[in-house]
Amino acid sequence: MKFMDDNVLLESPSAKKLYEACRSLPIIDYHSHLVPAEIAGDRKFRNLTELWLSGDHYKWRLMRACGVPENLITGDGDEKAKFRAFASAVEKAPGNPVTVWSQFELKTYFGVDAALTVQSADEIYDRTAEMMKGRGFSARDFITRSGVETVCTTDDPADDLAYHEKLAADAPGFRVLPSFRPDKALNVEKDGFADYVRSLGVSTLDELKLKLSERLDFFVAHGCKVTDCALDGYTFAPVPDETVAHIFASALKGDKICARQAENYRTHMLLFLAAEYKRRDLVMQLHFSCRRNVNSEAYGRLGPDSGYDTIDVSPEISKLAMFFDALGENLPKTVVYSLNPYDDKIIDTVTGAFQRGCGYIQHGSAWWFNDTYHGIRSHLRTLCEYGALGTFVGMLTDSRSFSSYVRHDYFRRILCGVVAEEIDRGLFPLAQAEKLVRDVSYYNVKNYLGL
Repeated sequence: MKFMDDNVLLESPSAKKLYEACRSLPIIDYHSHLVPAEIAGDRKFRNLTELWLSGDHYKWRLMRACGVPENLITGDGDEKAKFRAFASAVEKAPGNPVTVWSQFELKTYFGVDAALTVQSADEIYDRTAEMMKGRGFSARDFITRSGVETVCTTDDPADDLAYHEKLAADAPGFRVLPSFRPDKALNVEKDGFADYVRSLGVSTLDELKLKLSERLDFFVAHGCKVTDCALDGYTFAPVPDETVAHIFASALKGDKICARQAENYRTHMLLFLAAEYKRRDLVMQLHFSCRRNVNSEAYGRLGPDSGYDTIDVSPEISKLAMFFDALGENLPKTVVYSLNPYDDKIIDTVTGAFQRGCGYIQHGSAWWFNDTYHGIRSHLRTLCEYGALGTFVGMLTDSRSFSSYVRHDYFRRILCGVVAEEIDRGLFPLAQAEKLVRDVSYYNVKNYLGL
């Protein structure tokens, strides 16, 4: 197999045939961190350093692992020197998904199929910079060229959604829909909670719940289909309503909220919000088992989302069934993700106990540290053996990068390889497999979100 030829990751005739059935399908990116203002303003890029290295903590983390000094990562180093430094890290990282994705991006968007190395870095940098002076490399261009049909951004309840309104009026050829992410209203123990709540114009727990309900209606009116919440350190711990009201009032006064009180408060609010989502036919996404900003010195210098987060081992997944059970008829469509791959079998057995129809509760895609070749394979294999792969809603980017859509192609190739193994063992028919990979790549999520 040649370097980066068209059959990369497709290791059997069956895999190649399946890939032909799904490779050209549109993309629905139902969980993205693209910035709506940059899409609305159709951001332009001058070079690969700006496109790749200005905000991608995946790449920053790899560069640090290879000893690149911080001034060539997030600092004020020369842009071409930063790109050379990134190329030097790529040379040291076979199998790392950042290395693979970068090669996919070079080939897909720039027609460069040469390996990115220290020796080739300057030529690739200059060639692509010259290309980016022309048409076809703006924010909207990358989305369009990737075959993206719908992007769901990540938005705070207080957002006025003005950029979404502009994009709807512009009709760029793809949809950009807001997603409701109320983390700031749920993190009662964190600094800034009281200021955030006051910025919403509320002073009691009931007023906050009413405000969030009103904002949900506003988001739905702007096309919202999904919600999201990061449940770092969360466990299911219900208490009486008056206890939660007291915790809320204490937080507004500036009192320190302990971990147990925070769990009590979040449980109450999640039960409330889930019922609100159900009434509006919104999909609830829940993210577990991430420990954020573990390097306090680096966090002080660079802030969040800078490459200093880790996989966590936490008890919250064991309480997921209790949360679903407490919701009863108020349980909305839900997608559950864990950053810890050891949680996968638990998630699949829990989701299987609360289905209300085909794929109603989903085990979300291999996420963040898990969207590697073996991470995706392991996730898909677990779905095969503990659930029903054909009901899966597929891949997302979870990215801030406009050229990250090659991750969907990466996923589809791995998916086809996994399903091909069942065909080649004589355990699954090819005709049904072709429909299955098309469904997982596109049609399931389209139907799940009602798009």
